[in-house]
Amino acid sequence: MPRLAISPEFPGELGALAQPVRRDVVVALRRFLLNVSGAPHPEKVRGGRDPRVATLRLADGHRGVVVRQREVFWLRTVLPDPDAWAYAQRHRFGVNPVIGVVEEWDAESLERVEPALRRSVRSQGLFEAICDGDLIALGIDVRALPLFRLITTEADVAALEPLLPPTQHVPLAVLARGGTLAEAWRELDGWRASDEVTGPVNPDDLYAALRRSPDRAAFVADKVALDRVLEAPGWCTFPHPPQHRLARAARYERPVLVLGGAGTGKTITALHRAAHLAERGSGPVLLVTFSQGLAEDLSARLDLLIQDDVLRKRVEVVNAERLAMRIVTDAEGRRPTLVGPGARSLAELTDDALRLLSLTTGDLLDDVEPGRKPYRHIVVDEAQDISPAQWRLLRAAVPHAHDDLFIVGDPHQRITDTRVALGALGIPTSQHTLKRSYRLSQELLSFVVRLRGGPAAGLVKGMTDMYGFHSTHNGERPTVREYDTPEAELAGLRSTIESWLADDVPAGEIAVAARNQRLVRAARAALSGLDVRTSTFQQLKGLEFERVALVGVAEGVVPEPPPEDPHARARALQRERSILFVACTRARAMLYISHSGRGSPFLSL
Repeated sequence: MPRLAISPEFPGELGALAQPVRRDVVVALRRFLLNVSGAPHPEKVRGGRDPRVATLRLADGHRGVVVRQREVFWLRTVLPDPDAWAYAQRHRFGVNPVIGVVEEWDAESLERVEPALRRSVRSQGLFEAICDGDLIALGIDVRALPLFRLITTEADVAALEPLLPPTQHVPLAVLARGGTLAEAWRELDGWRASDEVTGPVNPDDLYAALRRSPDRAAFVADKVALDRVLEAPGWCTFPHPPQHRLARAARYERPVLVLGGAGTGKTITALHRAAHLAERGSGPVLLVTFSQGLAEDLSARLDLLIQDDVLRKRVEVVNAERLAMRIVTDAEGRRPTLVGPGARSLAELTDDALRLLSLTTGDLLDDVEPGRKPYRHIVVDEAQDISPAQWRLLRAAVPHAHDDLFIVGDPHQRITDTRVALGALGIPTSQHTLKRSYRLSQELLSFVVRLRGGPAAGLVKGMTDMYGFHSTHNGERPTVREYDTPEAELAGLRSTIESWLADDVPAGEIAVAARNQRLVRAARAALSGLDVRTSTFQQLKGLEFERVALVGVAEGVVPEPPPEDPHARARALQRERSILFVACTRARAMLYISHSGRGSPFLSL
């Protein structure tokens, strides 16, 4: 029976086809998996640059392009017949010799580029001082070495990026900008999805390479698995290598802290870790976050990720306040009062929950009796906004044992005044950092990094900076518009949103936000009849949209007037800057900012 792997691009390409064609493609793939009569069979590609590349006739006038090795088939794309043949002829595929992941090359375009590089070659190549052995040790393909030796400028490296596998381009880019071999190796190692590659890589083993490339291939054994890959969101099926490596690690001996900038996949990593612990862990799993709204969103996403009902029930999703509320309610037999006479503050409620939990479970420092704790594993999202009292409660709710706490967060996205280092609370962690933003374009990323300013405190001892934070793609520059009056600004907002909807951007992929409820109400009124989300900046936390419009980003509004005390003033201004930063980083493709009168001082980049 054939082993079929689906590429991450294929579900989207399939969804763009006309419905009858889409139906025929799915039926053909089901037949292919069953290896029954009438199933599509691989057809050789004349003039191809890789003898393993073949095509499958999947529908009338449409073919899939596959990379084949014996009974293993990697389905790369589905295209109209002429385009499929051209794609199959143009590309070649390989295995990175160092980290063992699959690589795709635009071989035809590289052949056309080589003469131009030869004509522009100078007396010394950019990598002249680096020997072949060192380049090969960085995973550079031996066949490509002669081409890379022709490179003379950093601009040449940038121009080659669309034609190369990222695992080839990344180390070259580091060296081109003056980085060391060690720095280039660290960048390459970031594309490793697991630590399983310990010996020599077999460059001819396509199956093993695909297994090491979860972001590039998902194997499907039957109709159910095929339908899931075709229908599930990409984040469910194709986690990026750093996310996969952190989430699927077999065992952590101490609490883990994953720091990462906006769009680096911290929440996805947390979700996949919770799913992994549900399947491979040794007890109940708690996935906890900052607010109940975020908890509900995580719960819905976990429903998509974990298809098995038994496994899904092993993971509870809640925010820290609800956890404290439940512990107190269960112990006291009634729901505590939070408003009115005799009401407890949230801080008092959390302290009471910790006291009651300690009476029930004790303070075990090992895993001798893990069943006395309510949870065996806890995964924390949006960790930067969890209070010290809540951290103490979470620490008490899980035994001190391997795989106890898995924590993700970003001090730069803090919207509360919490600035605590976990080590100071008795939670020493092993730290990992996600540096690559998959959501923000490089243009938007550069804008928000300048807007956010310097390093931020919290989660770790000292300060966390954004050094090395970069994007995987380019896009639109943010738009900042100034208007003479609030009325003109709101009219401009409506015109902008109408233009986005006219561009066929779904209403659910558009968000409009302002700093306070008064401005939110004004924006909502101005957008009457347009079904787009309107909210405060803080309510965008943890969400993402194709396009985001922020209104009223004016002096005196962003930031809100800070207190007079210098220390409190500095903290308040940093919090205000962080809140704006969070709102800006919700946009995947386009960010629009407007103000009437003088703009926010935060916009003076």
